Amino acid sequence: MNGYVYSDTRFMKDLEKAINGEYSAIHCYAQLAHLAEKENMRKQILEIRQDEIKHFQQFEHIYFSLTGKRPQPKMSEKCPDDFKRGLEIALQDEQQTVDFYLEIADYITIPFIKETFRRAAADEQNHAIWFLYYFLKEKS
Repeated sequence: MNGYVYSDTRFMKDLEKAINGEYSAIHCYAQLAHLAEKENMRKQILEIRQDEIKHFQQFEHIYFSLTGKRPQPKMSEKCPDDFKRGLEIALQDEQQTVDFYLEIADYITIPFIKETFRRAAADEQNHAIWFLYYFLKEKS
């Protein structure tokens, strides 16, 4: 991150995927919060959404630091219209994201980036637990 253009193709592809995933989560969790009938669920989903915004901003900063350009995020998945289905999709997505971010943290050699992805993975695991909790409550 010394002002040069970073050329690790694998990492740049993974970073773009992470940016798109966070961008999608930000939009989908706003919709999911809107669908929540209970205020405590809505508040928690919006809190999770704030974490996703933080991750997006951190990844965007890394991208800009490495390329000198702003990323062009795209929605990577469609948001479900059904609350229970949305919880299930969010839970699965968060769990997959934990593994993806830990994989990045394992191979990247830049300490700041490594720690950013490790921290994001921990947040995603926490989100998965909340979504599992609400999913199980919705089932009963």
